[in-house]
Amino acid sequence: MNMTVASAILPRSGAQALNLFNDAPFAAGGSASSLKSLRSWRRSPELILRRLAAGGEGGSEMVGAVSALFLLDIKGRVLVWRDYRGDVSAFQAERFFTKLIEKEGDPQSQDPVVYDNGVTYMFIQHSNVYLMVAARQNCNAASILFFLHRVVDVFKHYFEELEEESLRDNFVVVYELLDEMMDYGYPQFTEAKILCEFIKTDAYRMEVSQRPPMAVTNAVSWRSEGILYRKNEVFLDVVESVNILVNSNGQVIRSDVVGALKMRTHLSGMPECKLGLNDRVLLEAQGRTTKGKAIDLDDMKFHQCVRLARFENDRTISFVPPDGAFDLMTYRLSTQVKPLIWVEAQVERHSRSRVGITVKARSQFKERSTATNVEIELPVPADSTNPNVRTSMGSASYVPETDAVVWKIKSFPGGKEYMLRAEFHLPTITDEEGTPERKAPIRVKFEIPYFTVSGIQVRYLKIIEKSGYQALPWVRYITMAGEYELRLV
Repeated sequence: MNMTVASAILPRSGAQALNLFNDAPFAAGGSASSLKSLRSWRRSPELILRRLAAGGEGGSEMVGAVSALFLLDIKGRVLVWRDYRGDVSAFQAERFFTKLIEKEGDPQSQDPVVYDNGVTYMFIQHSNVYLMVAARQNCNAASILFFLHRVVDVFKHYFEELEEESLRDNFVVVYELLDEMMDYGYPQFTEAKILCEFIKTDAYRMEVSQRPPMAVTNAVSWRSEGILYRKNEVFLDVVESVNILVNSNGQVIRSDVVGALKMRTHLSGMPECKLGLNDRVLLEAQGRTTKGKAIDLDDMKFHQCVRLARFENDRTISFVPPDGAFDLMTYRLSTQVKPLIWVEAQVERHSRSRVGITVKARSQFKERSTATNVEIELPVPADSTNPNVRTSMGSASYVPETDAVVWKIKSFPGGKEYMLRAEFHLPTITDEEGTPERKAPIRVKFEIPYFTVSGIQVRYLKIIEKSGYQALPWVRYITMAGEYELRLV
């Protein structure tokens, strides 16, 4: 077998492990983690898109070239195919689909790679369309699968939905896009905004401008030249989602924090941005003390605009940002997290047909912070009737469609405790040994502005542009509930 999938997914260390094909224009992010199994692609494509590295010891290494790209319908019939190197034929689509049917007979086989008679097939499925590449050379499977996902994004940008019908209606544009996105079997530009500058659609026709856009000839493929704003601003949101799972004994059995630095830039020209965080590794690299205020961030993933080599060297986050909104960085905090809002519920049966529920909600963060839009969803028996609900704060209502009482508190300051009492009639209860309460968990939603669980801080955000204009940076912090569940006591 000429192509070894295992060799394509071996992690690299250092800056190379932070980004997939950092030098390739179609890369969209990186990860410091390695992918443990290529078979997880169907369950979570982001693991492939974000957690693979490529390149040799001295730098990035060119992958083998793809021979052809096929777009097939759900029955394996060719809708469009593009031959890039002349070493395969349209017959490969039939061979691929035959092998695919054989694979689907094995429920344990989920690899997005098929090998047959010297040709390697790598594929993804979107809606009723298969996107498949055939290669005779030894290709990096992860980068090719990544490329196919970007092809889907580009087609959706042009056609709204990627379907068999949309491909048939726009086959001329499809061929033009395939020519621009891949050259002689090597992936090229897959930024939809850039492609739109010189491949335009009018109904089902396309116009190609004579002069290529600036971004095509630039080293920075994600940003066009000549951008101009009357007011130059940068908005940075530090958003953290708290995931908590508490069992019926009150023990936290799972907790973590997933964070993201979301940027929205309105900057003229080609600005250079530098961002400083109170990351412990960053502070230690600069020789500063880390006592009390530094944090450890895990699984950091960056947008392709970040200069990973510099980050690996001195932990400086420097970049030329795209225009508009994008995620600059994502991270995870895997240390034990104290529940920010603690909820206790007790269920009491007063008679064979009447049940009472007492709920206590307590905020476990500092008094200077306030949670907003708090929503506590309390499951109740499916056959409950005549609800009587009272609260010490906020409002509560019975929602029969979801068999739950929803308690809403608009403002929940730190260090406070509120109560809810509810009574229900249960006309179907006939067995004293029965348990009227449901097994579904209590679910909590909230937002806490100006607060982060990790304590991450933006120490500085500098914007430098050769014209010397002054830009206004705005930074905002917010913590919200992710998968936040507590089992009934």
